[in-house]
Amino acid sequence: MYRFAAETRQDVYEVEALFDLCFAPGREALSSYRLRDDVPPIRSLSLVARDAEDILSGAIRFWPVTIDGAVTLLLGPIAVHPTRQGEGLASDLVRLSLDRALEAGWQRVMLVGDAPYYQRFGFEKLEHVVMPPPTNPDRVLGRSLVPGAWDSVTGEVLRWAGQRLPGD
Repeated sequence: MYRFAAETRQDVYEVEALFDLCFAPGREALSSYRLRDDVPPIRSLSLVARDAEDILSGAIRFWPVTIDGAVTLLLGPIAVHPTRQGEGLASDLVRLSLDRALEAGWQRVMLVGDAPYYQRFGFEKLEHVVMPPPTNPDRVLGRSLVPGAWDSVTGEVLRWAGQRLPGD
């Protein structure tokens, strides 16, 4: 059994250590990290999962980005401690955080990831959305949280410039 909560400032170092454990060295060199530079994650949607002993077992983060002026959520990273993988915790984190995003008024979410894994959550390849290079365009996926949210949203994904966020 896990306890899910919004990530707090006290969780940051533990979450970063989990991401370091679960991802290859140099993860911060990925193009998606350029979109996160000096932009705080959306804490209300960025969740941690702790076990009965209060040990961090998983975490997911979200960041604001824009695409041709359309405010969009960027999901990632998401990680589950190696000793907890295979228990469905990542799925729980994705589903719970997407439910919270919808409740908070977000319309669309995107990520860079494996389509076969993320299709079960309703993500599809975004044909007309361009992540900074060297991102593989086949890994740029999106999901509408409300009907038609991706209709006519095209262009480059840009770093957040401090506009008002849904739910603010």
